[in-house]
Amino acid sequence: MTITYSFDRIPNADQLIELYDNSGLPRPTKNRERIAKMIANANLIVTAWDNDLLVGVARSLTDWSWSTYLADLAIRHEYKKHGIGKELIRLTKDKVGDESMVLLLSVPTAMEYYPKVGFTKQESSFIINRVK
Repeated sequence: MTITYSFDRIPNADQLIELYDNSGLPRPTKNRERIAKMIANANLIVTAWDNDLLVGVARSLTDWSWSTYLADLAIRHEYKKHGIGKELIRLTKDKVGDESMVLLLSVPTAMEYYPKVGFTKQESSFIINRVK
């Protein structure tokens, strides 16, 4: 398996929907237009490819100076436990630099994963949940 990482190779909505569904990441995959909007409005996307197959994505929003919100980290099910997620996080952090923190909201199933790849659990966050 040879994985290629890219900041320039942005997946289309269909590729991202298929990856989200395969990875088990709960996203609005029945709404193609919303997924397309999620891609268009992210300003930092790092992808992992096995030839032409999208196997991982880290989709973020950043100001390039203070904070970076890692909105999605999705790895194709059969490619998990090969370090792809860790590498996508590393590439994201390297790209935004030392001045920017990287923060995220975890799905319950990933709560044990993030401390293993360098994140510190915080108790100081608040959320206004989406309606839909």
